[in-house]
Amino acid sequence: MKQSGGFSLMQPIGAETQYHKLPDNVMHDLGLDTFCQQVSNDAGERRLISNVLSQITDDPDVAIYRQQIFGDMVRLPDLRKTLTELFEKIQFMRDFSSMHKTVDEELGLWHLFHRLDELDSYIKTVETLRQCLSDERIRSEGLISLSEYITGLYEDACFADMKKDIAELKMKASDVQSVTLGINVNERFEAVSIGLVSVNKKPFKKSGIVSNFSDAIAAKDKIHESSDWDGDMHYQLISKEDKPGLADAIKNKLGVMTIQANIAAETRSKSTVFGTPSDDGVSGSTFYLETVVNKMLSSLVKRLRDTLTKYANVAIVNISGLVPEFKYYIRCAEFIGTLTGKGCVFSEAQPAAEGDPSMEAKGYYNIKLAMSMENVREIVPNDLNFDQEHTIYILTGANRGGKTTMTQAVGQLFVLAQGGLFVPAQSFRYVPCDCIYTHFPSDEDKTMDLGRLGEECVRFREIFSGATSKSLLLLNETFSTTSFEEGYYIARDSVKALLTKAVRTIYNTHMHKLGEDAGDLTRESAGAGAASLVMRTEDGKRSFKVALAEPEGSSYAKDIAEKYGVTYEMLIGGE
Repeated sequence: MKQSGGFSLMQPIGAETQYHKLPDNVMHDLGLDTFCQQVSNDAGERRLISNVLSQITDDPDVAIYRQQIFGDMVRLPDLRKTLTELFEKIQFMRDFSSMHKTVDEELGLWHLFHRLDELDSYIKTVETLRQCLSDERIRSEGLISLSEYITGLYEDACFADMKKDIAELKMKASDVQSVTLGINVNERFEAVSIGLVSVNKKPFKKSGIVSNFSDAIAAKDKIHESSDWDGDMHYQLISKEDKPGLADAIKNKLGVMTIQANIAAETRSKSTVFGTPSDDGVSGSTFYLETVVNKMLSSLVKRLRDTLTKYANVAIVNISGLVPEFKYYIRCAEFIGTLTGKGCVFSEAQPAAEGDPSMEAKGYYNIKLAMSMENVREIVPNDLNFDQEHTIYILTGANRGGKTTMTQAVGQLFVLAQGGLFVPAQSFRYVPCDCIYTHFPSDEDKTMDLGRLGEECVRFREIFSGATSKSLLLLNETFSTTSFEEGYYIARDSVKALLTKAVRTIYNTHMHKLGEDAGDLTRESAGAGAASLVMRTEDGKRSFKVALAEPEGSSYAKDIAEKYGVTYEMLIGGE
């Protein structure tokens, strides 16, 4: 996957970076699905966090860029709080893409006024965002660049025009209390067309209907020579409060249409339009206030629409698109802060310099284990390096001795570091992975067709084909579903093949003989080295510490046998 384009908090401006999506099983095998579930209670946010972590690149600049932003989020809780409060206000900006329409009038005048309020809120949001990003404590390249971007937007002439136009339109919208309509009639005094005379700041007032009608048409000098309104006009509201008889009389005799629109209060807007007599050819016509007012106020509606369309793309898409990215950093910062409060140690990962080991981890531990423990101080940390002599580790030890937990922890370090997060370790230097592969035991239902060994072989071949010297491969009891002899034969060839590609690998296995062969496998290799790694025991007890050593299989079994009295001598002597 190649990502490039507008401003992002996930990669530097202008970066054209190649990403790989981790295979579907990796997040689960590493226990990071549990991490995502605990970071947020919101399903959408959990998917977001999982997606960011599972899209990885070996570009160290991306990891550094992200980590700097994450560091700001961790150090500045007040910044997190301000940004979180803005989320709901920023959310509406995504809706503005729907404003690119040529039929906005169909949405209704009140709908456009509502949009106008949202655009005004957008202006205030940009101002608030600009203010909080001007914090001198911010150190990250990403947030400093975003601050400059927002400042540039704010100072742009287009933004200034928008503020001015929106302020003017909002003033007009709030001032509209009524409209004056002009009605053209034919010789039978039937309404044939209607038009807008004026938009008024004050509502009309009621007066006597008889006197109004008499004043309007009885006196000859009251009939206007032109259609221009001179302000001399009476108004009568026909509403539900009027007596039915009187309203019916006007309806039947005159076919008069009367409308009042209070635009500032939509809830009070009611249709007060009466139909024309049944013998005039338009029987059954129905008018609604919103439709009529929209037609009458077409010029104002058009201006609203044009203004909204003009400003709909003023960085709205870019800014609203940053909300999920902010949430990623904020939610992870809050969760890691919670773990730190429990006593967990986290550090900022450092890119390895040229010539350094491709991984140097000190005091690292499994974050999934830490999340499940009441007393995290009981966790046993470990140290481990990947370099030319130690490219592949063959890890052996007692069952339930921590082999899988330790294997998971190494994968977690890379995923979290490349996601820009602090890592569960005292220190961590590394060369980023281009991809991470796991080969853990499969569910039974995935092995029905090929059998378990066949399924393992197919999966391993697919992984080997995609792996490179920049990859990380974690094998957990691979090829253990057959007899020892068959499994050992396949495992030994697989390790030899991995050495030719110099793939960083931890092979967690019960096949102690494979660990004993590490030296021979290294000598057969062209450069990369294999090493035996052991989960140590002390006095027959699991220590959960790893060490470079020959496999302990037989000695560990002897210790256990002696502890429980089941050696030959102890059994015979006990009789």
